[in-house]
Amino acid sequence: MGKKADIEAIAKAIEADAGEPLPDLREALKEAQMGVGRVTTPDQILVRQAREKSGLTQAAFAERIATPVATLRDWEQGRFKPPGAVTCLLRLIVRHPELTRELTA
Repeated sequence: MGKKADIEAIAKAIEADAGEPLPDLREALKEAQMGVGRVTTPDQILVRQAREKSGLTQAAFAERIATPVATLRDWEQGRFKPPGAVTCLLRLIVRHPELTRELTA
C-alpha cells in the first residue's frame, strides 16, 4: 500500500465487496500503511508450504519430521525460526513432497 493511499476509499471498496461494515478495517489499513502489524517471514512461508505440499495436518507433519506439534505451530506462526537443518529438510520437502513418506520408515 503506497504512502498516499486513500484509506477511506479502500475501506469502502472492501466493505462493499464484503457486503457488510468491518469495524477494525480502517485501523488495520492505517497500520499496514505505517508498516505496523503482522509480518509473514520467508521461514513461515517455507514451513507452511512444505506441510501443505505434503498434504499432512500439523500433527502428522510434526510427527514425520520428529518435532513437537507446538514447535511446528510456533514456526508457522513466526514465534520462532526453525533451525538450519530443518530449513534444509523443508526445502527438500517443498521440491519433493513424497519424501515425507520416507521419513516414517
